[in-house]
Amino acid sequence: MIGGVCINTGTVPSKTLREAVLYLTGLSQRDLYGSSYRVKDEITVSDLAARTQHVISRQADVIRNQLARNHIVMLTGTARFADAHSIWVDGGDGRDTKVTADKIIIAAGTRPARPDSVDFDDKTIVDSDGVINLEAVPRSMVVVGAGVIGMEYASMFAALGTKVTVVERREKMLDFCDDEIIESLKYHLRDLSVTFRFGEEVAAVERHATAALCILKSGKKIVADTVMYSAGRQGQTDQLNLEAAGLAADRRGRIEVDSNYRTSVDNIYAVGDVIGFPALASTSMEQGRLAAHHACGEPAREMHVLQPIGIYTIPEISFVGKTEDELTDSATPFEVGIARYRELARGQIVGDSYGMLKLLVAPEDGKLLGVHVFGTGATEIVHIGQAVIGCGGTVDYLVDAVFNYPTLSEAYKVAALDASNKIRNITRIDG
Repeated sequence: MIGGVCINTGTVPSKTLREAVLYLTGLSQRDLYGSSYRVKDEITVSDLAARTQHVISRQADVIRNQLARNHIVMLTGTARFADAHSIWVDGGDGRDTKVTADKIIIAAGTRPARPDSVDFDDKTIVDSDGVINLEAVPRSMVVVGAGVIGMEYASMFAALGTKVTVVERREKMLDFCDDEIIESLKYHLRDLSVTFRFGEEVAAVERHATAALCILKSGKKIVADTVMYSAGRQGQTDQLNLEAAGLAADRRGRIEVDSNYRTSVDNIYAVGDVIGFPALASTSMEQGRLAAHHACGEPAREMHVLQPIGIYTIPEISFVGKTEDELTDSATPFEVGIARYRELARGQIVGDSYGMLKLLVAPEDGKLLGVHVFGTGATEIVHIGQAVIGCGGTVDYLVDAVFNYPTLSEAYKVAALDASNKIRNITRIDG
């Protein structure tokens, strides 16, 4: 399928589904119109799927047109290596076609990891691919794994009115994020009746006629219409016959590459989720571009180390740069500047009273060290902070800058003033 996991089963469908959920439930307007406000009372899977299919087909068309415009030949089929310079392509007609090339890039992506102990049926027990194809919105759901994908789907179904229980063997979720923001997310999800079971593991899942019974190692039992396993992802390299090319993958199906995305075989490159962290659609596209440049001997700058993280929970989270914990662990002094959406006119207009933007600032020179956003538009406005940090900007730039009014971006000025005032107070006492 053109566009791979990103367009067909992962990023685009899940984010479109989220948008449909937000619109149809009226969730984002309830601060303004009351907790009982809904756009549609009975939301069906077909309501959600219609929007998703529309976006997927449009995006596939865009990619198809771009390939055609750049005179790229597309061979449809399943490929496996014959040797380091050639691959067999099975077009589905029973005949294999051999294709040779000077350079080869592996961008086979990943699929959801499926533990052998779990009896997936894609109806009652599903993975993150199967969850977008459910026949009905479940009344109850157990989400196993509180990683990014698990929490995104947990918040979407909770918004739809599904009674969600999240089971996570670790003691906290999304531990690479800012603690204050994770606490805010937990508060909002609990408000949507999400139950968290941290430090718990699933011992077994029994499939029954109308539901599933989830048995935890602690002895607790949870009944749910649907159980969604979010157990990480597995590289799709098992059918590639890597050995024929002199390559090997690790137990998670991932391929090791150097800084130019070249594998241990000189003419073969690998990019995207199949090489592991960070496994984001945004970084994968950039890796593909840089690998192609290197393979063709074209000059290219390295990917910038500063990359934003976007988590499309409800409400959404995004950050760039350092967290408070990282700065504390490295004994780096910092000051915090916070802007609450409820202080902003745009926050009131869009009905977001809980959103916040946090700036981490170096008190010595005012350099911006990190930006953390929670709430409406977080994944959009984080890029302002990314640009300021990337260009070596300071908190003074944000204090002096004029932002459109009313906007959520204005939070940068409010947070910058907050941080500057705190730094000024310290300087006054120290001086």
